Amino acid sequence: MNVFVNKRIGRICFSFITVLFPFFSMAQNSASDTLLQEVTLQKAVEYAIKNQPLIQQSLLDEKITASEIRSKLADWYPQVNFNYSLQHNFIVQKTVIGGNPVQLGSDNTSAVQFGASQYIFNRDALLARRTKGNVLSLSEQTTSSYKIDLAANVSKAFYDVLAVTQQINVAESNIARIERSLKDAYNQYKAGVADKIDYKRATISLNNTKATKKINENQRVAKLEYLKSLMNYPQDAELNIVYDSLQMEHEIMIDTLQMPDYKSRIEYRLLETRRRLLEANLQYNKWSYLPSVSANAAYNLNFQNNNLGKIYSNNFPNSYVGLTLGVPIFQGGKRKANILTASLELQRNEYDIISLKNNVNAAYSQALAVYKSNLTNYLTLKENVALAKEVYDVIQLQYRSGVKTYLEVITSETDLRTAQINYYNALYEVLSSKIDVQKELGQINY
Repeated sequence: MNVFVNKRIGRICFSFITVLFPFFSMAQNSASDTLLQEVTLQKAVEYAIKNQPLIQQSLLDEKITASEIRSKLADWYPQVNFNYSLQHNFIVQKTVIGGNPVQLGSDNTSAVQFGASQYIFNRDALLARRTKGNVLSLSEQTTSSYKIDLAANVSKAFYDVLAVTQQINVAESNIARIERSLKDAYNQYKAGVADKIDYKRATISLNNTKATKKINENQRVAKLEYLKSLMNYPQDAELNIVYDSLQMEHEIMIDTLQMPDYKSRIEYRLLETRRRLLEANLQYNKWSYLPSVSANAAYNLNFQNNNLGKIYSNNFPNSYVGLTLGVPIFQGGKRKANILTASLELQRNEYDIISLKNNVNAAYSQALAVYKSNLTNYLTLKENVALAKEVYDVIQLQYRSGVKTYLEVITSETDLRTAQINYYNALYEVLSSKIDVQKELGQINY
C-alpha cells in the first residue's frame, strides 16, 4: 500500500514539474535576453534608451499627456446625467393664498432626472482642441531631447572605458617586454658583463608598470559602473565590451566645413512648439471677453404622496430644453492682466530663440576647435608610436650587442609606453569631441 502511494505521489510531482518547467525556462530565458552578450557602442546606446528610467518616465509622461488631452476633449461631447432623490418632509412648507394657508407639496417626494448638456462655445474646450497636436509634440520632443543627451553621455562613457582598457593592454605588453629585459639584464649580470644596477632598474620599471596597470584596472571598474548606471544595466552582470580599433580610426573624420543650423536642433523645435502653445494661450485669454454658450435639456419625474408606500403612484413629470449664455461683464481687470502676461511670455520666447541661435554658434565653434585640436594631436601621436617602436627595437638590439646602456633601453621603453598611451587617449578624445560637434550640428536625433 505504501509503495502504491509513493508511486502515485511521484507521478503527481513529476506531472507538476513537467507543467511548470516551461514557465521556469521562459523566466530564465527572458532574464538572460535582457542582458547583452557583446556590448558595442550602438548596442550600449540602444540598451540605455530602452531601459534608462528617465526615458521610461518621459514615455509615461507622453501617455499621461495624451490621456489628459482626451479628458479635456471629452467636454465637446454631450454630457448626459442621471439623478435620483428621495425625501421625507417633517414639516411641509405652507403659503397663504387668498387669506388661507395652503400646503405646498407632500410629506414624501421623490425625483428622477435625465439631463443632457452640450457646449456650443467654451474657451477651455476650444483651447484643448486647437492645441492637442502641439501638446503631444512637446511631450514627444522632450523625450527626444532626453534620448539625445543620453546617447551622447553613453558614447563618451563608452570611449572612457575603451581608453582605460587600452592603457591596461599597453601596460600588459610593456610588462612582457620589461620582463624579457629584466631577464637579459640579470643574465648579463651573472655573466659579469654588466653590474647589478641594470637589472635593478629593470625591476623598478617593472614594478612601476605593474602599479600603473593596477591603477588603470581600478579606474576601469569605476568607469564601467558609471556606464552601467547610464544604461541601467544590472550591477552584478558582466559588461562585455567589444570594439574595432581600425573601424574607430576610420570614423574619426568629420566635415569641418559644415555650418550649424539652429533650426535642426531639438532645442529649437521645443521652443517653436512652446511658441505655438503661447500663441494659443494668448488667444485663449482674449476669448475671455466672449460669452460661453451651452444647450441643455432635462426630463424630470416628480413623485409626491403623503403615504410613503404609495409615493410612486402619483407622478408629476416635467421637461425642458434651454440655452445658457454666460457673459462676463467685469472681473476687476483680471482678463486684461492675463492677456498682458500671455503677450509678454510670447515675447520672452522669441528672445529664447535668439539666445539659442547665438549659443549654438558659439558652442559649435568651441566644439569644432576642440575637435580640430584633438585631431591634430591624434595624427601627431600616431606617427610618434611608430617612431618610438622603431627606436626601442633598435636600442634593444644595440643593448644586447653591448653598444647601448640599459638606461637608454629604459628611456626608449618609457617613450614607447608614453607614445602608445597618448595615442589611444588621443583617439578616444577625438571620438568624444566628434560627438560634441555632431550634437551642436543637430545630427544626433532619436
